Amino acid sequence: MMINQQVVVIVMMMMLMPLTQSLKLNAGNWGRSFEGENKETVTNLQFYFHDTLSGQNPSAVRVAQPVDKNKSFITLFGALMMADDPLTETSDPKSKMVGRAQGLYGSACQEEIGLIMAMSFSFTDGPYNGSTFALLGKNSAMNPVREMPVVGGTGLFRMARGYAIAKTHWLDPTTGDAIVGYNVTLVH
Repeated sequence: MMINQQVVVIVMMMMLMPLTQSLKLNAGNWGRSFEGENKETVTNLQFYFHDTLSGQNPSAVRVAQPVDKNKSFITLFGALMMADDPLTETSDPKSKMVGRAQGLYGSACQEEIGLIMAMSFSFTDGPYNGSTFALLGKNSAMNPVREMPVVGGTGLFRMARGYAIAKTHWLDPTTGDAIVGYNVTLVH
């Protein structure tokens, strides 16, 4: 009985052998690549991000702060913010809302004002309603223009990759409130 089971296993392996050999393997034996039949889509989005830390109804709140406030006074190294910021069509906070940026950002640099951002940009208007993309990367906030990576998405932006160019439109240094213009290129 034992020999019959071994024969069956060998015959099954021989039947699968041509299929296995036809796969195009890359990166040694641990990966495979398949060329998709569909062409990828490139989408460009332009909107404004409103980060409000002050007032009765802030859109971002501090959830952790540095242990030594004196040592990190300038860069706020160690501060962590949770955000649910509106995204609008124009820089005017009263303009049409197109979505929300939800996630966290924290001061990750000791020598400059540099944030690490982990945000999901969720759209609630137009053809992108219900779609999201995720941004994860360093935001050198004091640079006039900065670039951050897009690392994924859902809905129409499923499996997106790309980059976001952020440019501060307005900043109140006393409160930290800011309006930031985003120009995002997605490949999906």
